[in-house]
Amino acid sequence: MNNKLKITFLGGVGEIGKNMTAFEYNNEIIVVDAGLTFPGDDLPGVDVVIPDITYLVNNKDKIKAIILTHGHEDHIGALPFVLAQIKAPIYATKLTLALIENKMKEHPKVNYKAVTVKPKNVLKIGAFSVEFIKVSHSIAGSLALCISTPAGNVVHTGDFKIDFEPIDGVMTDLQRFGELGKKGVNLLMCESTNVCRKGYSMSERSVGRALDEIFKSHPDNRIFVATFASNIHRLQQILNLAEKYGRKVAFTGRSMINITDVGMKIGEITFNRANLIDIDKIDKYADKELVIVTTGSQGEPLSALTRMATGDFKQIKIGTNDLIVFSSSPIPGNEKSVYNVINSLFQKGADVIYDELSEVHASGHACQEEIKTIHSLVKPKFFIPIHGEYRHLKMHKQLAMTLGMDERNVILPTLGAQIELTPNSIKKVGFTIAGQRLIDGYGIGDMDSNVLRERKQLSEDGVCVVVMTINNVSGDVVGDPFVITRGVVYQDEAESFVQDTRNMIVASLKEQDLRGCDPSVLRNTIKRSLSNFIFKRTKRRPMILTIVHLD
Repeated sequence: MNNKLKITFLGGVGEIGKNMTAFEYNNEIIVVDAGLTFPGDDLPGVDVVIPDITYLVNNKDKIKAIILTHGHEDHIGALPFVLAQIKAPIYATKLTLALIENKMKEHPKVNYKAVTVKPKNVLKIGAFSVEFIKVSHSIAGSLALCISTPAGNVVHTGDFKIDFEPIDGVMTDLQRFGELGKKGVNLLMCESTNVCRKGYSMSERSVGRALDEIFKSHPDNRIFVATFASNIHRLQQILNLAEKYGRKVAFTGRSMINITDVGMKIGEITFNRANLIDIDKIDKYADKELVIVTTGSQGEPLSALTRMATGDFKQIKIGTNDLIVFSSSPIPGNEKSVYNVINSLFQKGADVIYDELSEVHASGHACQEEIKTIHSLVKPKFFIPIHGEYRHLKMHKQLAMTLGMDERNVILPTLGAQIELTPNSIKKVGFTIAGQRLIDGYGIGDMDSNVLRERKQLSEDGVCVVVMTINNVSGDVVGDPFVITRGVVYQDEAESFVQDTRNMIVASLKEQDLRGCDPSVLRNTIKRSLSNFIFKRTKRRPMILTIVHLD
């Protein structure tokens, strides 16, 4: 028997987001998670980024299941694009599947089979035995996994924290982690997002207490709470406080409305629907009778809160009696956007409370002491840190070594890395195609896309368009060339620049015989001359479009 388990990392290592890992035993594959990430400033116009699944498509006949640890976008967001190319059943908890069903409405042509699982379920999927373990996180229905094959037991933590006061009353199943440790765990794959933070993560219930104090001490204000739509336990606490203090609740933002609706349908959120009002009806209530729960906690440009901050939200005008609570912390990279929104809200006279001022947010990810607890309970033979940038993975490796892990038994994964696990060994065995695929409207591209290069050029250097007519018989230029620029020169220079450009084009063509010329050759000639001229004049290389009419 070939007791070798091959693990292929297609996302979620060396980066935050787009988590995806393939486990392969003989000719069978199970995939854990199918997430996305959001583009940075270097990807203009791109909507989302998903893993490159070339390896899975090339082995699609081997794929027996897609298992989802929880319902956050960085774990399920790529699913519609994966299921369009791979037919395999998906396994997840009730809430995760409800969120997927909502998402798949935008992709009606993609058919899929969904199987609901619960903590403590054990499923036999081909050569794999998969056990689902309850963990706390910032979304309900989160799972860790124990994946068993003849190569040994693999514990995959998913995203987790150890919350001793969970909102749903069910703690991370530390007992089961300990039982698995006693039974013998060959490999631990543990998330690393907060490995740089010492101590323990704050309990979600502590956030509820902080919010309660805010509600109590601001009885006359109109209260806004900005938070992640997916944090159903946070939403439940906000709804409970609204009921406690006699306030009606209005939701803004499509994702907030959708997820709350899903949560109520499946019983993850309980609330008297009579206390919910439409955002269009808030003017019928006094400020002290309202709580507005909104998206935009990360300063997203089109979110409801950002539009309120810029005065671009029709139903709401922010004023001096408004209290805005950011029940979140900025995701790394979003700090500038978040603080821009906070500054704009202050400028409009509102009072703003955010995580630097009050304990209004609790991370869903384990800090150092919680991570140590899992390592100590599981006692793995081998270890691979996952779900983090390279600095997080490196720090996690060092933490594991302080707990007694031999450095030879730890592997730092990279995108595309393939690692082979046997009962007594672990090693890197190769690489496969991995990386990013860019979702842009209905299109899917890659990092070398001409479209992306052109967008970058447009954003950095602008565009120059030249339209001209050539008499095909005489070879003369008919009239002046039409020249227009955008983003190349400042307005006070534009008129002289355009005139000089026209003169340069006409002068460069005077020495050429243009009778019966090939328009494509002429376009390239003009483009070269114009590119050199503009660079000498501005030190920029704008996109140049030349249109030649033959008369």
